[in-house]
Amino acid sequence: MSPWIAPPSPTWVGELDRRAPVADLAVDRHFTAARLLVTAGGAPVGILELPLVAGHASAADIGSALEAQLGALPDPPPPPWSTEPVTVVVATRGRPQSLERCVRALLAGDHADITVLVVDNDPTDDGTATVVRGIDDPRVRYVLEPRRGASVGRNRGLQEASTAIVAFTDDDTEPDRSWAGRIAGAFAAHPELACVSGPVLAARLATPEELAADTALAWNKGFERRHYSLADPPANSAIFPFSPGLFGIGANLAVRTDVAEAVGGFDEALGPGSPTHGGEDCEFLVRLVLADHVVGYEPAAWVWHHHRTNPAALRKQLEGYAVGLGGFLTKIALDRHARSAAVRRLPAAVAQLRHIAGRESDAGAGMPPGSAKLRLRGLASGPWAYLRARRVARRAGGRVPPLVAPPAPAPPRQPVTLTR
Repeated sequence: MSPWIAPPSPTWVGELDRRAPVADLAVDRHFTAARLLVTAGGAPVGILELPLVAGHASAADIGSALEAQLGALPDPPPPPWSTEPVTVVVATRGRPQSLERCVRALLAGDHADITVLVVDNDPTDDGTATVVRGIDDPRVRYVLEPRRGASVGRNRGLQEASTAIVAFTDDDTEPDRSWAGRIAGAFAAHPELACVSGPVLAARLATPEELAADTALAWNKGFERRHYSLADPPANSAIFPFSPGLFGIGANLAVRTDVAEAVGGFDEALGPGSPTHGGEDCEFLVRLVLADHVVGYEPAAWVWHHHRTNPAALRKQLEGYAVGLGGFLTKIALDRHARSAAVRRLPAAVAQLRHIAGRESDAGAGMPPGSAKLRLRGLASGPWAYLRARRVARRAGGRVPPLVAPPAPAPPRQPVTLTR
């Protein structure tokens, strides 16, 4: 039996433990489909898609769909877990309600030793500070950062953190309750890892824009544990390591603090709040790989992301990502150490851009009109945006680390004393 393919219609999002008895599903009548994250013992198995009739599916129908779509997949091993302290940095600006939802989800998690740093970037009011005061939890710290930008906020969080592991998420996410413990567990189980990312799943799919964003952005990288390094390149990426999105995204990212500082932190000329609007997370991950570090993907450490719900917001987001990608490509072109390696991958990169264009064209009615032109315009403006953002960041004393660190100078030669 072939898996049922969900049409672009209001889709209810939830979870299903396949080790538990299956019950009827009854949700709001306007939902005509459901998407369920299927788990086994807390570990993700896959995604189940099924139709709803007036918001309803029987236990028998759910069981049949589960067997048809995921029945052949074995239960994954237990997720990794560690009690090592974790600092979570949430850089934010002007979205207090969304931030509160994110922070409360973090505090509701089952990791006992978590510190949440809310970095308020260049605020226009006291809304974010008021939310943090209202939460009134000693595990949450408010940090005022006068400069704007997600990269600036993340770097400030790195400076403020006192733990060996720092995780990053965005103010429009709801991390799973086991997210922090499983991130710490991934580092504990694999000491060679410098960085860990995980799935970013749609929290809601009720509007055409949310459905379109979920297809176009493709943030869920699946449920297979993976490691990436120069010594062990993946067979399925012809542009590795210059692979935007392959390793994960900034909404679900964790690093060893000392490694992140050693490579220079995030490039403050890239990312939301800068003229480039994006690209900071993929640049950071590529820079880690180029510095001969190992980055990992842990499928059991997922977050739920609230996609844009209206045409204007989605249009702005997609254009921003295109500008950020153009800025990231410009940084590669400007780096003489990376440029020659990247040029050899140019045909594969063009093919990858075509793949992205095809994915966006299939994203449904919620995509903004003229999205192809929007992407091309964003890519074309990326170089100028990055050059301008780099000047602004440097003048402000910000971080703009090279994509490939220059080789360390050779130690001075010691004088040789000749003896008879």
